[in-house]
Amino acid sequence: MLTTIIYRSHISDEVPVKTLPAMVDQASLLNASHEVTGILLFNGTHFFQILEGPEAGVLTIYEKICADKRHHNVVELMRDYSPSRRFGNAGMELFDLREHDRSSVLQAVLDKGTSRYQLTYDDRGLQFLRTFVESREKENYFEVPPVEYWDFIADQTGADAWSSDHGVTFHPVIDPLGRQVTAIEAIASGDIAAAAEGVHKYQASLDAARQAFAQAGKACPDGMSLYVSVLPMTLVAIPDAVNTIVEAIHRAGLVPEQVIIGVSETEVISQLDAFSVAVRQLKEAGISLSIDNFGDGSAGLSMLTRIQPDRIRVAAGIIRDVHRSGPKQAVVQAIIKCCSALEITVIAAGIERPEEWMWLEAAGVINFQGRLFTRAGAAVAWPEYREAI
Repeated sequence: MLTTIIYRSHISDEVPVKTLPAMVDQASLLNASHEVTGILLFNGTHFFQILEGPEAGVLTIYEKICADKRHHNVVELMRDYSPSRRFGNAGMELFDLREHDRSSVLQAVLDKGTSRYQLTYDDRGLQFLRTFVESREKENYFEVPPVEYWDFIADQTGADAWSSDHGVTFHPVIDPLGRQVTAIEAIASGDIAAAAEGVHKYQASLDAARQAFAQAGKACPDGMSLYVSVLPMTLVAIPDAVNTIVEAIHRAGLVPEQVIIGVSETEVISQLDAFSVAVRQLKEAGISLSIDNFGDGSAGLSMLTRIQPDRIRVAAGIIRDVHRSGPKQAVVQAIIKCCSALEITVIAAGIERPEEWMWLEAAGVINFQGRLFTRAGAAVAWPEYREAI
């Protein structure tokens, strides 16, 4: 069984195109030593490469490729397994698309194939190849500049208001380029809900929300939006939970219209009809709803057909290294497109790397949370673009 990795990347500005044949010759020798074969396509700006061979060899070669400074924006499009090689004439073969007529270039590439069977467009690897050769989906190629182009400058304004207070920590949601805090999340310290079992964990979740509201007034000046999360079934299992939440909001000097109740998709909602009724009660009171950890649970997009929240927070597991993963990029783009059609605000949570933020900004996300911009109780670090490197 063979392992296949397909990636695309962007040639670095300082690399002369005339050096590519020598580069490929060197790579071909290295690949052959690991029993790796494949084909490298170049269109003048982007590389597209199919690597095939034993898993250990392919992973070793791909690790070296990712570390190579002669290209950047390396995005893994596919990692899969196959019974035979698609391209096996050499350790690596270069195919410069600029040297071929557009009407016949695809067939010219396919003629390089070495499969025992006729190459068809049904093969996933060849579908990726065809898309690249025909220059389709270019609108989804979001190029991010090197990390060195950005500084993150801490702004102490408002940091004191977001510091921990009476067991509650505050985490801002920000629009980095707009330099604006768009919401504050209040979280009661400690894993209160997980410490109890059965219906008691839902009561603990509701108590944690009341604690968060009680300390949240000073963190949400001028009607700023406030995030408070509860376990989803709290709204069903605890009688009069919605009224309890509304009372806690008013007692804290807040108004329901500025409050967003977040419920995590990772917890199974066993009584969806009853949950839907509770969501309606929240909205009738003026409270917004967010589906958190979106993409980590079993409901996913199907939940949006039953319950249309005002916001979703995409799961951190999907966000992590999104700039390097074609599958993650496709999922995020589908989420953004769906939410755009439904007028649902998308928040990307758990941002840790500048590349993640840059790719998501290019894809159309505006609201972010994560350690890249702030830690609990700390100043927001706003991105500043360096004019010259």
